[in-house]
Amino acid sequence: MDQSHQVHVFGRIWSSSVHGVHVAIYCFDYNDDDSISSNALKRYFNTGTNREETPAKKKPVQKVAKNARGKKKSKKIVISGKEDPFVGDVPVPAGKLEKFSRGEKNELKNLSRGRLKDIVIKSEENTSLAQKQAARYDLLLPEEAGFLEGDDGEDTCTISQEDIAEAVDITAGSKHFNLTLNQFGPYQLDYTSNGRHLILGGRRGHIAAMDWHTKQLLCEINVMETVNDIKWLHTETMFAVAQKKWLYIYDNQGIELHCLKKFNDVLRMEFLPYHFLLATASATGFLQYLDISVGKEVNAINAKCGRLDVMAQNPQNAIIHLGHPTGTVTLWSPSQKEPLVKMLCHRGGVRSVAVDNTGTYMVTSGLDRKLKVFDVRTFQALKSYVLPAGSSSLSISQRGLLACGSGNTVQVYKNVWGTPVNKPYMAHSVKGSVWGVRYCPFEDVLGIGHTNGFSSMLVPGAGEANFDALESNPFHSVKQRQEWEVKALLDKIQPELISLDPSLLGKVDKATLEQRHKDKVERLGYDPLSKEKFIPRKKMKGRSSSGSTQKRKKKVAYDEQRNNDIRLIIGHEVHLDGVFGFMRSKPVSASHRASLRSSCMAVGMPQELLPEAVTEDSVAHSVQELIQQAVESREKAKKEQMIKEKMTALGNRKALDRFKKSE
Repeated sequence: MDQSHQVHVFGRIWSSSVHGVHVAIYCFDYNDDDSISSNALKRYFNTGTNREETPAKKKPVQKVAKNARGKKKSKKIVISGKEDPFVGDVPVPAGKLEKFSRGEKNELKNLSRGRLKDIVIKSEENTSLAQKQAARYDLLLPEEAGFLEGDDGEDTCTISQEDIAEAVDITAGSKHFNLTLNQFGPYQLDYTSNGRHLILGGRRGHIAAMDWHTKQLLCEINVMETVNDIKWLHTETMFAVAQKKWLYIYDNQGIELHCLKKFNDVLRMEFLPYHFLLATASATGFLQYLDISVGKEVNAINAKCGRLDVMAQNPQNAIIHLGHPTGTVTLWSPSQKEPLVKMLCHRGGVRSVAVDNTGTYMVTSGLDRKLKVFDVRTFQALKSYVLPAGSSSLSISQRGLLACGSGNTVQVYKNVWGTPVNKPYMAHSVKGSVWGVRYCPFEDVLGIGHTNGFSSMLVPGAGEANFDALESNPFHSVKQRQEWEVKALLDKIQPELISLDPSLLGKVDKATLEQRHKDKVERLGYDPLSKEKFIPRKKMKGRSSSGSTQKRKKKVAYDEQRNNDIRLIIGHEVHLDGVFGFMRSKPVSASHRASLRSSCMAVGMPQELLPEAVTEDSVAHSVQELIQQAVESREKAKKEQMIKEKMTALGNRKALDRFKKSE
């Protein structure tokens, strides 16, 4: 039964065992004379634990088994002692490591707590290990992404969809199809997050959900009402429909589950998958958030910009982008009533907005027939293109291809935020006016909804070639979908954490620490970090109890603060004496009076306590009174603070009344 297989794959040998789980790939390194060097074979994969380089052992190792009492058994187990000439793992190329990088490492210099430092070090080790493993197994991915390339002197935009469907295999060619639905159009469309299911919503009430891979229809209904927008929720079991008056939730059999009357006159919708939030923009100018996991409205924001019919989301940080008729684009978070950012993008109204998957670039189109590319990090315009007829709908694929719908034509552009683009990458014409375009995830397919139905366009290089089955699996079973749904609910992110920079959540808020320290200084009356803490001397006969020690500490802190106040008052008194000496030889002017008032404010007394008619005698008398009143006011404020702290500690009203009576 001990059999082994060896298969040559691109100059490598894949060795496996029938009964074992050992997996290894060996690479040949050829010299100039096509001969294999002595150190050419290196181990590239090692499914076992990582081990350090150790000198090879020449003698066989004998392992002697023992019983439970520690005595040697008669039977001996001998392990083969062959040398391993390929010790350790082959280094991973720096380019592949950079591809799977997870950001900069945390600095350990400012970490003083030992336990926290150990946790950070362990986390960095796990991140580095995951990065190396992802880079090693990158060559095992089954698919590779590519683009359409024409012959010499041939533009790829002139290649028709029929030619592409004939050139590719049968499975890929079947993904190009047209649905003639000319009775209830124009149509809006949406794909699920794994790209398996498609839903169509006609303007005149027609709704159809299907598995577009197998062309199997899930449900088909007519709501007998105007449909403004349609959107899948977290799975293919539910979808939301923005009808003429209210927002409705249906299941994949077409059964109405909910009617949300708080969400009226909805025009556009966006679903945030990691927050389980459905964001809606209405004709009344309100941006509303619905938590579909609990069925409650999170927030309703009045944008104060009129009708909201242009909407997009940033997949990186879940910020909602709204386009307005004034040519501005605003960025919104459910935790803020005001826009986070307001940008003037066009001289006319904004027609469509799209954000790429990395959250770096935003593309907008306006009534001025311009297509602009913005860097979301700096909110600056990078490129500006002029389209002859403008663009009514935009969509960006997973690999950065931009689709622009205008009239009955859809044009696809490649790398619009890089080098200037002079011509489209691909183009396709449909039978009706384009109403909406959307790329299918993990597929080289662009869905087009128009007045005459739906068209599926093949766009080579649009989608990611490989998917993460734990994140978005197009071939999951019912059990896997249910398990994923439970895990996603447990990992749900709260709406309060949505911000422009998600990386801030993992950093220390230094401003908050400084504010807390400042509040502590104001509450205590002194800075506990300014010098070494007072340590009371140990006394005998029970005078070093915890209560007595605490009283002595408070007394010392109170005396220190009182001395500081006296020094401050004496310094201001000396300053005022100099002012009075100057005023003896001259009459008191308005500027001198203002100087005296500012000095009194520095002492801590309001200006109203200083009389308007200031003379030499009244000034001296007023200064003494001001100093005395300053001391008394500070003493009173400290006493009130102590009373407030004691009232908080008592915790009930009766004890508080007893405390006031005793005072």
